[in-house]
Amino acid sequence: MRRILIIAIPVITLVLFVLIMHSGNFLKRPMGKDDDIPGTIDGIIEAVRNDSWDEADSRLQGLESAWKKVLFRVQFGSERDEINQLTKNIARLKGAVTAKDKSGALMELNEAYMHWDELGN
Repeated sequence: MRRILIIAIPVITLVLFVLIMHSGNFLKRPMGKDDDIPGTIDGIIEAVRNDSWDEADSRLQGLESAWKKVLFRVQFGSERDEINQLTKNIARLKGAVTAKDKSGALMELNEAYMHWDELGN
């Protein structure tokens, strides 16, 4: 019995770690309406294209809260660099929306969407 435990515990631990490390793609999927990152990015793009800056700002706040929820789930199964880049994109997007810079906001949104696609892959 002791020999089985000596072999089983490390094997189970390794399998668990492998599952956690490969779970990023699954865990980044929306689990509710308040953590849909791609949908929120699309909504902000539409608001920026229509020069609706107040709507873009309110959707940006929703994006920040959704990112905090998703970040908690994907932090162990995703590349740290992609997580940091997406966080930087959201911060720069906040500045572009505040300055009402249409081209800067669209660049940041498209880059954020690219980092979102790479997250967990």
